[in-house]
Amino acid sequence: MLIEVMKSKIHRVRVTQAELNYVGSITIDEDLMDAANIVANEKVQIVNNNNGARLETYVIPGERGTGTICLNGAAARLVQVGDIIIIISYASMTPEEAKVHKPALLFPDHNNKLTL
Repeated sequence: MLIEVMKSKIHRVRVTQAELNYVGSITIDEDLMDAANIVANEKVQIVNNNNGARLETYVIPGERGTGTICLNGAAARLVQVGDIIIIISYASMTPEEAKVHKPALLFPDHNNKLTL
């Protein structure tokens, strides 16, 4: 049996863009992706702290060091620039694997930059 377990979380990042006329996805600064162990095209859940909206989409890499967090396509209707969101990815694993799994947890600063 496999269970779904949180693999990664980017906690409380600020939406920098919302592009309605795009095919879809979330664009994330590649530095944040690497630190959170999230890869291009990976499915993620987005939780909007400002309005309670939840959605799933896939990740595309954004320019490194920019702090870019951009919701694209229909997802752009569920956020406003400046909203605070949480980005979560999950992995399937056995209960035994889950007991020892350590998720990647990021807490970027107010500019979506990594802190030490």
